[in-house]
Amino acid sequence: MENTHSLKFVPPIRHHGRNRLARLGDWMGHNRRILLAIQWVIVIFYVVLVALPASLPLPQPESRLFSGEVGTAASIDPSQSPTSGAPVLQEKAPTLVPWHDKLVLFAQFAFWGIWWPFVIASMLLMGRVWCGVLCPEGALTEFASRHGRGGRIPRWVRWSGWPVAAFAMTTVYGQLVSVYEYPKAVLVILGGSTVAAVAVGYLYGRGKRVWCRYLCPVSGVFALLARLAPVHFRVDRERWNAHPARTAAVDCAPLLDVKHLQGASQCHACGRCSGHHDAVALEARSPNAEILAAKPATPEALLLIFGTLGVAIGAFQWTVSPWFVQLKQAAAAWLIERDMLWPLDDSAPWWLLTHYPEAGDVFTWLDGTAILAYIGAVTLALGGGIWLLVVLAAWLARRDWRSLALGLTPLAGIGLFLGLSMMTVTHLRAEGVPLGWVGMTRDMLLLAGVAWSAWLGVRLAAAGKTGATRRALGAAVYLAAVAAIAATWILIFHVW
Repeated sequence: MENTHSLKFVPPIRHHGRNRLARLGDWMGHNRRILLAIQWVIVIFYVVLVALPASLPLPQPESRLFSGEVGTAASIDPSQSPTSGAPVLQEKAPTLVPWHDKLVLFAQFAFWGIWWPFVIASMLLMGRVWCGVLCPEGALTEFASRHGRGGRIPRWVRWSGWPVAAFAMTTVYGQLVSVYEYPKAVLVILGGSTVAAVAVGYLYGRGKRVWCRYLCPVSGVFALLARLAPVHFRVDRERWNAHPARTAAVDCAPLLDVKHLQGASQCHACGRCSGHHDAVALEARSPNAEILAAKPATPEALLLIFGTLGVAIGAFQWTVSPWFVQLKQAAAAWLIERDMLWPLDDSAPWWLLTHYPEAGDVFTWLDGTAILAYIGAVTLALGGGIWLLVVLAAWLARRDWRSLALGLTPLAGIGLFLGLSMMTVTHLRAEGVPLGWVGMTRDMLLLAGVAWSAWLGVRLAAAGKTGATRRALGAAVYLAAVAAIAATWILIFHVW
């Protein structure tokens, strides 16, 4: 008998009896070569934009991406006006923006103005299609794994705390080195992450995405947001079990047990399993279904509360917060009074703290400490406060606090999009693009996130195993957590 375990599963082409979404999933599974070609085009694009700008000089302050000229500059003619005797101002002819300035500005706008905000949006709308079809790190780590050592995955890689730790460390380090603004910082963070992904792929697994499943700094966040996606690959267990033929196992890159797949949080939506045993299909669903039925693990709930609603908000806040300025000024005055001047030194290397004298942007040790202190304080105060409110609400409603916490996912996801799109707005404003619509759009998105999370929380609290009064009190306490999150964004967009 043929050894079916050595075969490669190829999804059959189906047309009859399957709707358009299901046929799209079948097409994805049957046309892997096309998707791989797209992935490698993105890999090339990604590597060029990460590596090349880091070797180029920083753009001139007056350079613009969408303008071909630097602009005019005034100079003083040493000769005097024949009538007034006053110096005459002469305008220099505009000069072209250097190509390397254009490339650096394009890379900044591509990564932080388009790429990351809309990757977050794609998770909310389509699940983890980005991970399975488009992500360059995913393609590279899988390629390395197919040609690597194929070692057994060690226990330390499987540690459940990596999604929280990796997200927090990467986010904070990015603020210290100003990753949104400087190509060298992008090379260290994104390039370093890519090198680590390739190394992990080479060492562990065989043709799998070990890095993506366990170690990617944003995989945990993507898993949270994908729970809201209105489409997913659904597995019909009865049809799976009833299927009479033996076939090769699905080559699931993120190492999932496809037969027992119950949601979109870990699925990379690559389509490789579509049609397997005639039981797997891409289908539409309610975006609330997975949140209302989920039983999350503790690390996932902590990542949501202390990561996306703590560390991330602190990182978005400190650059616009007057409290941060007051904190730093008070600390500087205290140090000067005591003749402790070394924290005011700005000699730290660029890969540890922002250090670009040519751009007039240099962090002192005090700056770095203040950033850490501010983000830490927001994480403890806001994240800790939300956690206490959720735990109290869950106790009142007789619910698992982790399940109730998931109701905050829509507001967290929309908040991440709003925070990252601040860079989009900054770039567009620098280019002179009219932005009168931005304020109303932000308010509408924030209101949608608040309403969605509030509705989910009330539904989750109402399902508690206790009396109506306690359930109502639990819902009220949960809504206080939603209000606290909304208040942080109101501070950023309307108060500060």
